[in-house]
Amino acid sequence: MKIVSIVGARPQFIKCAPVSRELRKEHEEILVHTGQHYDHGMSEVFFEELRIPRPDYNLGIGSGTHGRQTGAMLGAIEGVLEIEKPDMVLVYGDTNSTLAGALAAAKLHIPAAHVEAGLRSFDRSMPEEVNRVLTDHASDLLFCPTATAVANLATEGITKGVHLVGDVMVDAMNYNRTIAEERSRILEDVGVEPGDYLVATVHRPSNTDSPENMAAILGALGEADRSVVFPVHPRTRKFLREYGLLAEMPENIRVIEPLGYLDMLRLMAQAEKILTDSGGVQKEAYMLGVPCITLRENTEWVETVEAGWNVLVGAERERIISMIREFAPAGDQFPLFGNGQAAAVIAKIIPSGVTINCPGV
Repeated sequence: MKIVSIVGARPQFIKCAPVSRELRKEHEEILVHTGQHYDHGMSEVFFEELRIPRPDYNLGIGSGTHGRQTGAMLGAIEGVLEIEKPDMVLVYGDTNSTLAGALAAAKLHIPAAHVEAGLRSFDRSMPEEVNRVLTDHASDLLFCPTATAVANLATEGITKGVHLVGDVMVDAMNYNRTIAEERSRILEDVGVEPGDYLVATVHRPSNTDSPENMAAILGALGEADRSVVFPVHPRTRKFLREYGLLAEMPENIRVIEPLGYLDMLRLMAQAEKILTDSGGVQKEAYMLGVPCITLRENTEWVETVEAGWNVLVGAERERIISMIREFAPAGDQFPLFGNGQAAAVIAKIIPSGVTINCPGV
């Protein structure tokens, strides 16, 4: 069968890699890159490192407001689907690319499959939450990473086409972790020792769009009494410069460019703790066995909090400082996200999706 896979942002490139390897064993895959992440450090390097086939289409949408970006993607993806006439459309995660792909498929009555379905932070002020909910309700096959995700869908009345498959990020990590340890020189390049530094990532609008939140986060990191490696998203860097915070960065914070997957994987794996507002990084921290301090008041990965390996602190300076100094995992690590065979299971289930009637929106 012919499958059109839609990707557009860093996390989707990582998730796509193991699934594409499995799909291409028996099916024809057309890879569409919306261009949501478009500079080398956020896009091209991932195709190179993860050995993802080059996109058959790069739509070059770029940045913009959520409405304009999603609308432009919707029209461009629709054009691709009309040309390719696939049997199924596959989307990943919770970005505008995800929603645009699912909507385009639904409007053309092409079955859609959603990898990482059922996640909920229950915060509709987050654009990602809106994208998750709408994508799930427009999809025919819903591939859930956890039992919690399955339960979330059932609460919303979605039970048909739902499959608990585990998380494809486990597949990606298992495949790439040894490669990262062998190839990456990021610790040496940055000048830090294993277990003696923190990693920080900040990119959510709830933080980046608030000078007060960014000042509180950086102020707390500045009191960490250890090195903090801070790969800075281009959008975050723009705001830091506008707020005057980039020029006043505390000396212990090492601001670096965005990293490829292998470098980021090694950097996270050897860290003492990770501070982030990223959903994907929270999950990766758990998989790597590194305590995570989440710079949000809620999370779609509630399992990591319940397991005692993740703590929510928002952007409150004193809470962040306290957790940097005191937080330690409160329980054993359990395999919350499956056994690393999610991609193979997805590839086995997908052919059944061509018989499902697309529900539309």
